Amino acid sequence: MNILFVLNSIYSNGNGLAASARRTVEALKRAGENVRILSGPNPNPDGPQPEYALKDFYFPIFEPIIVAQGYKFASTDIRIVEEAVRWADVVHMQEPFVLQTRTAKIARRLGKPITGTYHLHPENILYSISFGGWKWPNQVLLNFWRDKCFNKWDIVQCPTLNVKERLMANGFTSDLRVISNGVIPDECIRVPHKNRPFIVSYIGRISGEKDQKTLLEAMKYCSHAKDIQLMFVGHGPQEKKIRKMAENLYTSGVLAYQPIFSFMERNGLRKLAAKSDLCIHCAIVEVEGLSIMEAMQQGAVPVIASGPITGTDQFALDDRSRFKQKDARELAGKIDWWLDNPDRMEAVRSEYVREMEAYSIDKSVSELQKMFRDAAGVK
Repeated sequence: MNILFVLNSIYSNGNGLAASARRTVEALKRAGENVRILSGPNPNPDGPQPEYALKDFYFPIFEPIIVAQGYKFASTDIRIVEEAVRWADVVHMQEPFVLQTRTAKIARRLGKPITGTYHLHPENILYSISFGGWKWPNQVLLNFWRDKCFNKWDIVQCPTLNVKERLMANGFTSDLRVISNGVIPDECIRVPHKNRPFIVSYIGRISGEKDQKTLLEAMKYCSHAKDIQLMFVGHGPQEKKIRKMAENLYTSGVLAYQPIFSFMERNGLRKLAAKSDLCIHCAIVEVEGLSIMEAMQQGAVPVIASGPITGTDQFALDDRSRFKQKDARELAGKIDWWLDNPDRMEAVRSEYVREMEAYSIDKSVSELQKMFRDAAGVK
């Protein structure tokens, strides 16, 4: 089938949505599908470019905030959009923005089926401008996306059951299918170690909704704080603030090891996860959580925040790997429990590795292929 992926910037770095889309496109191609991309350009002129490349769109005033989130928007060139849609058997939307609404109008006019993926909640956006915790603006945006985008598409991929339940409760009427974004089936390269310090990692964009702040606050209540090397991997708008908090914990003596901040490509992340004792995920807002899934694939034991709009805690095998979102004391207690029980921590690593086998991207792609064929009426 000819499948057109539509998103604003598939080659953005530090953007989980773009990274997931790139992986899915490559996996679909390996599975024999003909996939093309309608997107803004690759900022690296020597890298791959979309088959249908759109110019970048620059938002006055808000552009620095957008860039800090690892994101870019594309302009909508109707001539290019129509050329792309005419080629496609199925048009697949990765976002609920202007590019998608305009592309969908052309797709409907040309009789093309439309599918989409629910990749982000309104809160993922509004936390950037300090409205993430405000109910009414998030509800207004969710309703807008529902009416202008998702309910006009034939089938919508929900990466977790948590997403599907939220959409159903808010009047989304498209065919909603729970299909994980999936992880690349990498071999676990973990080498056991028993040396101090314990390595506790947080992999993800440093932003308000990812809530690295709670992990740092937990160190004040953690009896093993002086035995822990904190590793933060990622960039984002809250980076300066989180770095300062971490430095204060170190200089005040709460931490004996200075927290390390870095940004790594995929292979570096894999190596870090393979030597991490625990991997923490405090996100208040999360559709699925690719970073923690990849860490578990390397045997890092997770401790994951539970909340109404995060689906990531579904990966926790039991409550010792869950804590109530924003609850620093409970998180500290869970970290202490694992570090007080190293034998159990070592034993459970293989269970998490096996769990991630069920979320292989190859399985996800098989389900996506069925979704595309159902949308197109092809058996």
